[in-house]
Amino acid sequence: MKSQSVSILSTLLLIMLGLVTLADSKANALPQNASTLPAAAAVVKARTYVSLDPVPRGSEFQAAIVVDIARGFHMNSHKPTEAYLIPTTLTVQPPAGIQLRDAIYPGGKLEKFSFSPDAALDVYTGSVTLRLRLAAGGGAPLGATTVPATLRYQACNQTACLPPVKLLIHIPFYVARAGSTTRAAHPEIFATSGSSEQK
Repeated sequence: MKSQSVSILSTLLLIMLGLVTLADSKANALPQNASTLPAAAAVVKARTYVSLDPVPRGSEFQAAIVVDIARGFHMNSHKPTEAYLIPTTLTVQPPAGIQLRDAIYPGGKLEKFSFSPDAALDVYTGSVTLRLRLAAGGGAPLGATTVPATLRYQACNQTACLPPVKLLIHIPFYVARAGSTTRAAHPEIFATSGSSEQK
């Protein structure tokens, strides 16, 4: 009787061990989950540039926000292909004396993903440049100035999307008196304008 109880107990232990092993193997086969994804703010980095140095009062100029997206990730373009997708937007709060004339977004690329196999999505990958057309009024405060902007985006990889993020960006530049000598800055950014840009 004792040996029969031991045998039954051994059998139950083997079954339990088998179930645990099976559960582990299934967990390893599952797609990447939220606990293994990076923080949303770590996936996208932004760099800022201004087209004039300094910016004289009464002049128009541009600011560029170069957005670097981590490899393996993408974010929706400014004009996504589906209404439920969160677009990339840039909200600007210019200080007194600085006017926002326009915000220009690059066109995206059509790509297919495992979560949308039948429809290509309009997305940004790699590095993209968003542009602002600005003007310094005649009464703009002289000296160091900063234009705050908020970049809103949602980053995804092939299997999962991170929560939407609002990234605060500061665009610094120097305002000089009207007629001051200035120079074109960062021609590698501002000398060309992509034909696929969107307003």
